[in-house]
Amino acid sequence: MVVKQTGFITRFLVALAALAMLAGCAGRVAVEDRHPDDPWEGFNRRVFTFNEAIDRAVLKPVARGYRAVTPQPVQTGVGNFFSNLGEIRTTLNSLLQGKPANAGLSTSRFLINSTVGIAGLWDFATHMGITAEREDFGQTLGVWGVGEGPYLVLPLLGPSTVRDASGLPLDMYTYPLTYVEDEKVRYGLTALRIVDVRAGFLDQEELIRGDRYVFIRDAYLQRRRFEVSDGELGDDPFANDDFDFDFDDADFDDAFDNAEPAD
Repeated sequence: MVVKQTGFITRFLVALAALAMLAGCAGRVAVEDRHPDDPWEGFNRRVFTFNEAIDRAVLKPVARGYRAVTPQPVQTGVGNFFSNLGEIRTTLNSLLQGKPANAGLSTSRFLINSTVGIAGLWDFATHMGITAEREDFGQTLGVWGVGEGPYLVLPLLGPSTVRDASGLPLDMYTYPLTYVEDEKVRYGLTALRIVDVRAGFLDQEELIRGDRYVFIRDAYLQRRRFEVSDGELGDDPFANDDFDFDFDDADFDDAFDNAEPAD
């Protein structure tokens, strides 16, 4: 099992390096028009268009169906279950970032929710007032002083940066589902997790307006910088009721229909 996981992560790193090389020569956006954080915009937009096509054809319809037939308490329980598994990653990264208090809180959350909360289906820790800030290896690298690097859209995985993408293999290693030996169970739970996460974005995406690519890029970068700095850059933009989200499906349809095909 460990050999198989190591091989997967090695292939992931090779693929990431290949993406970076392709991105370096794939941009068609004029140099003077490029966003300083997005020098590979031409390449990123192509990957973004591919991801959106997959989303429109598969993920979004499935997520809508999931939400339509699944009672809200069940959806909440599913989300709690997967969120609880992420507490292990938060604990480890909190320690790596020198945040023992947050590590203690996330450990407490995992123990409480895994027992009293029935395998994490019920977020009992939050009802007790025990909360912790989410941490991952991308944030840890940022705290250690590693620059975020250019913005990068990953196939199927979506928005990222070179720094965050570099932390993904370690994030996978510290997520318990990775170690489920029964492949059918592992793939089934992974698919359920993806659908549950996608369903959670259905309401939010309807509020996006304008260039969908630009909005998602800027929101992602702003959010990640907020997380790495623990809010020292200012108020969390997603906690502000005045933050303007307004998305019209017709806008996306036009953008997708007029998207330049990949070479």
